[in-house]
Amino acid sequence: MFGDKFNLGNIANLMKNAGKIKEMMSEAQEKLAKIEVTGESGAGVIQIKFNAQGYALDVMIDDDILKEDKAILLELIAAAINDGAKKIEKVKEEMLGAAGGMLGGE
Repeated sequence: MFGDKFNLGNIANLMKNAGKIKEMMSEAQEKLAKIEVTGESGAGVIQIKFNAQGYALDVMIDDDILKEDKAILLELIAAAINDGAKKIEKVKEEMLGAAGGMLGGE
């Protein structure tokens, strides 16, 4: 009915590894808190540093850009946030890829 993904062997394997999976996820969260990425825009005039959990840690705005139009500044800030979000997703994908085998992934 559900194909091979929901057979009893896979469910038993998940149950057997539940404690280890929980431990790995906890360790992954700790690692994510320590990994830092910087989202940038405007050739680096806006830089926002994040940890890989998604929390902003620091914001740098070049003094020259502060003299620009507010709309341009807001657009650059949004672009830097989006750049940081993409980098965070990449870090998470790399970390979670290692755990895929335990979850029945290929």
